[in-house]
Amino acid sequence: MATIEECRAALDRLSENMATAEGGVRSAAAMDRSLSCRIKDLDITFVGRLAGGRITDVTTVPGVPSEKAQIRLTMTGDDLVAMVGGELNFAKAWASGRVKLQAGLRDVVRLRSLL
Repeated sequence: MATIEECRAALDRLSENMATAEGGVRSAAAMDRSLSCRIKDLDITFVGRLAGGRITDVTTVPGVPSEKAQIRLTMTGDDLVAMVGGELNFAKAWASGRVKLQAGLRDVVRLRSLL
């Protein structure tokens, strides 16, 4: 089971990957939205902001945050680490229910290039 520190490092790596991406991926990540990533097996949620092509202002809260982010991800810590490490395909994990993505329709359409 991935630790909180490993999950935080994976989110930091994801942010760096998005910041250095080019083309459609960079433009998709350039939106300004609140973001949460719930790690089910650790019963924590990372909350932050997707802004300027990066994940910023990340904090950790126990359980489920009281405020819903505009873009919400839910998964296990191992799945987060595997996805960022390139060992798990996001689209397949999403289609199989291992990863949940909740967002407005327009955001999902923009985010699809990240998948």
